[in-house]
Amino acid sequence: MSEEHSSPIKTPKQLIIVVGLAFLVPIVLIAMVSQLVTTGFDASKNNPALSDEAIARRLKPVGDVEVVDPSAPKVDKTGKEIVDAVCGACHISGALGSPKIGDKAAWGKLIAKSLPSIKQDAIKGTRQMPARGGNPDLSDIEIERAIVYMANQSGGKWVEPISSTAKPAERSGEQIVQAACAHCHQTGVGGAPRIGDRAAWIPRATKGYDIVVRSAIKGHGGMPARGGMADLTDAEVRNAVTYMFNMGSAEAKVPQAAAPAAPATTVAAAPAKAEANKGKAVYEANCTACHAAGIAGAPKAGDKAAWAPRLKAGMDALYATSLKGKGAMPPKGGNASLADADVKAAVDYLAGMAK
Repeated sequence: MSEEHSSPIKTPKQLIIVVGLAFLVPIVLIAMVSQLVTTGFDASKNNPALSDEAIARRLKPVGDVEVVDPSAPKVDKTGKEIVDAVCGACHISGALGSPKIGDKAAWGKLIAKSLPSIKQDAIKGTRQMPARGGNPDLSDIEIERAIVYMANQSGGKWVEPISSTAKPAERSGEQIVQAACAHCHQTGVGGAPRIGDRAAWIPRATKGYDIVVRSAIKGHGGMPARGGMADLTDAEVRNAVTYMFNMGSAEAKVPQAAAPAAPATTVAAAPAKAEANKGKAVYEANCTACHAAGIAGAPKAGDKAAWAPRLKAGMDALYATSLKGKGAMPPKGGNASLADADVKAAVDYLAGMAK
């Protein structure tokens, strides 16, 4: 037999040593592990890891489940909440070319476009910004609130729109003008009377105030109803018109609501003069945008050559055209609230200027 298959234990002494080590080594290892565990871990209440708070944190669920009643009314979030949750990802740092919050130069260009214009871009998406900032659950009011918040952080003076579930205080005329009206009325775009232009505003302030308010509510010419802000109340529209009137005419007082008609007296007013004043007021409030400059083929006020063929056709034909509309001119000049008599008075006034 070769040495490769021989036992390493040759003597009884070697056998005793091997048997002894077989029992001793495991016992020593067990004792060492036990000592390590008992001395390296504090199982008393003094151990912060075993405090009630620490145990509660370890047992806390990974996520929370919020049960919402589908029939409950939706509560609109504030502009700051929406910006923190959605818009800030890009607008805080100016990522992807988005206007950075606080950058007055970048936001000044947007503010000049007016709030309704920016709102439509945000709803539909523009350039690299997805529709509604990538969150389709945001309502139109919430989109508008987020824009107002970012604009105000960057030099704007807008006011968050009225919530569908809450009614904040009525907005001032100045706030509404800055948010919706200034884009056209500061520069006179589309024939809009410029803020501060006394010549344009004094006639309106003294003779056509209520007519102008109705035009602003319903829309007129290139101006959308309520200046493009559908959530404006009639009173807020009136505030905006009042603000622009006062800016345009320091000495002109805003007319108050019409008082009840006084009982008829034996002295009759001059009907011809009253009709002339009425026609002028209606013209200045509704017709000047086109007829003052001859826009869209409209015969320019006082242009005898342009009015001659129309006057030749007769006043009845002119009345019918003005009431029903023709070419680019809408019926009643775009103000459906005008009475037929008011439209005819304006036609008489224009015709008189061309005679």
